[in-house]
Amino acid sequence: MAVNEDFQGRSYPPTPPFAVGREHIRDFAEAVGATDPVHHDLEAAREAGYADLVAPPTFAVIPAQRTDRQFVADPEAGVDYTRVVHGEQRFTHHRPIVAGDELRGILHIDSIRAAGGHQMVTMRSEIVDADEQPVSTSLSTIVIRGGE
Repeated sequence: MAVNEDFQGRSYPPTPPFAVGREHIRDFAEAVGATDPVHHDLEAAREAGYADLVAPPTFAVIPAQRTDRQFVADPEAGVDYTRVVHGEQRFTHHRPIVAGDELRGILHIDSIRAAGGHQMVTMRSEIVDADEQPVSTSLSTIVIRGGE
């Protein structure tokens, strides 16, 4: 089954809020080897001028993937997840993510194109906080492998 190319240009409603907790940040920082005390120690984060623990920049992949999931799980989109390969991921950060943030994502399907017997889908997730202020923009390209 091919990806439904009519989804190009489509946007999805905002995701439910994702509450960023201190333990989320500590666990993620440990997993990626981020040793800066602002990721682990509340006092160090506050001394550095932040309201709470600061997430490493790649932490944004968590709300971005939650947002991107809407397209992959949409039965009308025609994505065979068993054939998906992650092609590319880029972020533009508008401000740091800190513990206590409630993040939501708005997904846009920017492009769907064929290449070498495969389909490539570029998704843009606009991550916003509880005040609707931009936090991060994620650009993700997935490749849906063609038939063998």
